[in-house]
Formats: sequence, C-alpha cells, structure tokens
Amino acid sequence: QLQASGGGLVQTGGSLRLSCSASGRTFSSYYVGWFRQAPGKEREFVAGIRWNTDSTDYTDSAKGRFTISRDNAKNTVALQMNSLKPEDTAVYYCAAERLALSCENYRAYEYGNWGRGTQVTVSS
Repeated sequence: QLQASGGGLVQTGGSLRLSCSASGRTFSSYYVGWFRQAPGKEREFVAGIRWNTDSTDYTDSAKGRFTISRDNAKNTVALQMNSLKPEDTAVYYCAAERLALSCENYRAYEYGNWGRGTQVTVSS
C-alpha cells in the first residue's frame, strides 16, 4: 500500500516536498510515478523515476521546477516542487508499477498500485 504525504497550502512561488512511502513492499524493480488531478480534469502524469536505474521523467510543466528522487534507506520517493503556480493546484497521487516500456510511464491506467493522494493548493 502506498501513501502520499506532504501536501499543503502555499503561495505562488513557494515550495513543497511530497513523499511517497510503501508499506509491506520495496520499490525495487518498480517505476514510481507522481500524478495529479485538478477538479474537472483528468489525472495527469507529473514525474516518475525508475527505481533500479534512477532514470527520471518529467512532464513539460514540471521540468526545471520539480525534482523527483528516491531514498533507498527509507524506501521512499520524494517530489520536490519549487516555484509553484496556481495551476499546480491539484490532488497529487503516487503510483507504482513494474513497467517495462517507457511509453507506459505516462499512462495512469498502467499502474495498479496507488496512494490516497495529498492536496496541494497554491494561492495567487
């Protein structure tokens, strides 16, 4: 079971650090992705990391502002979000799956393991 934490309310330009932890399993051999869903919109990929290789992916809106990383000792994946904008407001979810193809990383339906989500609100 995955759990996302670290959300909150920040002003434009502020920062938040989200964390994804897994109980009862390790992330080894998994691809861990962060998704977000704003009201009335589809869930969208934000960033992801392949645990075994440390390779990362970002959506265009996240590049240069967000950083995804893993902590082997804590078995967690963090999403550091800087320079936040009001359009980043959403519920953020972490998800994990054994994905073999890079094209699968961006598709929410490819993931079978999801956390409950954490709200991020950026005020203008």
